[in-house]
Amino acid sequence: MIFINPKTDFAFKKIFGSQQSKDILISFLNGILYEGRPTIQDLEILNPYLVPKIRGLKDTYLDVKAKVTSNKIVIIEMQILNLEGFEKRILYNAAKSYSTQLDSGDDYTLLNPVVALTITDFEMFAGLDKIISRFLLKEKDYLIDYPIYDIELVFVELPKFNKQISDLETLTDKWLYFLKSAKQLDSVPDNMSEVPEIQKAFEVANQANLSREEFENLEQREVYIHDQKNAMKKALRQGLEQGLEQGLEQGLEQGREQGREQGIQETKIEIAKRLLEVLDEESVSQNTGLTLEEVQRLKDS
Repeated sequence: MIFINPKTDFAFKKIFGSQQSKDILISFLNGILYEGRPTIQDLEILNPYLVPKIRGLKDTYLDVKAKVTSNKIVIIEMQILNLEGFEKRILYNAAKSYSTQLDSGDDYTLLNPVVALTITDFEMFAGLDKIISRFLLKEKDYLIDYPIYDIELVFVELPKFNKQISDLETLTDKWLYFLKSAKQLDSVPDNMSEVPEIQKAFEVANQANLSREEFENLEQREVYIHDQKNAMKKALRQGLEQGLEQGLEQGLEQGREQGREQGIQETKIEIAKRLLEVLDEESVSQNTGLTLEEVQRLKDS
């Protein structure tokens, strides 16, 4: 079997955001947000996967949005490219999902909590060794939580997950492995097929089950992501080359300037040594441009 890459936004939305994927999404969220505990019993997918809406949106991101049992809203985004402004966009989307719940005149007590779950294929927090990190509002100095936990940012950094198939123990481990490695597999590992929702996710991700239109959309997304990565690499390389060239030029110019200054200084010293044989120290200083202290040191040496 050939599995589509869950890390592309198209594939992620198809696997976790289709109407028939409710049980998959429940298991996934319980694994990622609640350490495998069956906290979420039911949910409603608010923006289900629809192929026609995906066509032509090659430069946009696609997320999954759901309302879970307690009316908590969860927005989920899979992000491969570390684009400028990405961190602000996460906060903006969370705030927008929170604020747009109310119509004019509605009471603030009607607001439901929002969890913004972001899975990245790059490291966001180099100083943290945690794969899954959570951010809430806290008091700056005493780190006391804000009284209402209504907006929570959760990040999953896939590069930090390095377990092999034989090491998978928890539901969290298995979903992380699915996201990171499904594309490289040609069959469903036994210890993962034990979870019915993961088995179903592999079935949805089976390339053989894609329609021609879906396959074309997937190819377009993968080509776009590949091109974007290459563009970022090229920009970085050009920036490094330009910086190196500028650095070399500056270094050479600085070296030439230092050489000139050193040569002038050495010439002054030689002249001063000869003048000291016939002139006093103050006169030598005036004629060579050396300080009186420098002339005195020459005389004493």
